[in-house]
Amino acid sequence: MTFKSSLAKSTARLSYWVLHNLLHRGGTSLPGKLAVSIDPEILSQVAADFDLIIVTGTNGKTLTTALITRVLKAGGYTVITNPSGSNMIQGITGTLLTTPIQPSPNGKRPVAVLEVDEANVAQVAKAIPPKMFVLTNIFRDQLDRYGEIYTTYDKIVAGIKEAPEAKVLANGDSPIFARGDFPNPRIYYGFNHIPDDQYQDEKPPHNTDGILSPGDNEVLHYHFITYANLGYYYSEHQDFQRPHLTYQVTSVDKLTPNYSDFSIDGTPLRIEIGGLYNIYNALAAFAVGREFGVTPDEIKTAFESNAQIFGRQEALKVGDKDVTILLIKNPVGTNTVIDMMLTDDQPYSLIVLLNANYADGIDTSWIWDAEFESLKKGQLKAIATGGQRYLDITVRLKMANFDLAGTYPDVGQIVAAIEGMPTKKVYIAATYTAMLQLREQLRNQGYIKEEF
Repeated sequence: MTFKSSLAKSTARLSYWVLHNLLHRGGTSLPGKLAVSIDPEILSQVAADFDLIIVTGTNGKTLTTALITRVLKAGGYTVITNPSGSNMIQGITGTLLTTPIQPSPNGKRPVAVLEVDEANVAQVAKAIPPKMFVLTNIFRDQLDRYGEIYTTYDKIVAGIKEAPEAKVLANGDSPIFARGDFPNPRIYYGFNHIPDDQYQDEKPPHNTDGILSPGDNEVLHYHFITYANLGYYYSEHQDFQRPHLTYQVTSVDKLTPNYSDFSIDGTPLRIEIGGLYNIYNALAAFAVGREFGVTPDEIKTAFESNAQIFGRQEALKVGDKDVTILLIKNPVGTNTVIDMMLTDDQPYSLIVLLNANYADGIDTSWIWDAEFESLKKGQLKAIATGGQRYLDITVRLKMANFDLAGTYPDVGQIVAAIEGMPTKKVYIAATYTAMLQLREQLRNQGYIKEEF
């Protein structure tokens, strides 16, 4: 290691210690940013100590990363990860430089399971060739940063090409992942929970992204759709269709706001988090575990852990209220969160917090494609808005014919707003930086004690 890289590593560790022990703040972005400013090539200096799994895609990266981490730990691996979702190059660098890497007690090579922002995949893979890429999905998201979905996919493919020997474990229900010119071995996972004799010929809604056959640009048909553009797709006129699935959900047994029961390859499983969309994340983690030799029983035990996931259906008490924090950032993700809330059979209130910082995406027009109107089908009793762009989300919800219980431009007002809601259950749906600001307020007032 050169003097420059040693200095970068020492600076990262010192700044991390100051942040966590003196200032009592979490995060790895600042230590990583300082290290990269001293040595832009520092990331490549730590590559020899572990195998790397890159988890990327639009939605589900943080939960998928957390579940993979649990699964591999259950299988006896030492795992390094970035649990707070700091997934750009500075945060990843900070994680790898400040986390002590201990050998696994059974001689297994340590594994770094890293959530990586789509636009950062190539940079990370070039510095540290991964053993596996895990691809969750691609939906329209942060158009100011990524452009349309095929531009995002091209960024990911550029990263995959940096490591041609790495396995690509991809969501087979997403048509975009059947495209791509790269030499890597591919493994697909997806849903096969509907019997063949119940298949239908259906098309997705007209405003769905990523539903064109690459050969003739005709709209794909589906035997079934799970949500958005995901499902068992096929082209009527070409041989383009969903690839063979190595790992598959074989039944969906029960969906609630707090847990989901399902089977993968005939193994009954439960995750302590709601929403059909999160079963995809569990399926990806199951597939990674099996590829790394983890048994189904060990995976089942890992899934049943009720450890909190940073900002993803994170549950806590605020006074006498049961609060659940939900991340929203694009139309598809918001719609799946709404679908999850609709499984709640108890009365609940909702506060929607909208920011438009770089990490959120500065274009808030996506809120007009989210189906907030669907909330009227459930047990919603009160709805309020907040965040830096509270006026935008206020107008959107008024256009959906909601009467608002309040508007809160200052995140410092949200705790009082929670306490004033008429129901015991309160959901907070927040964009990324709004979620961070809310968690900071909750931590300062003693409602959150665990840092990630």
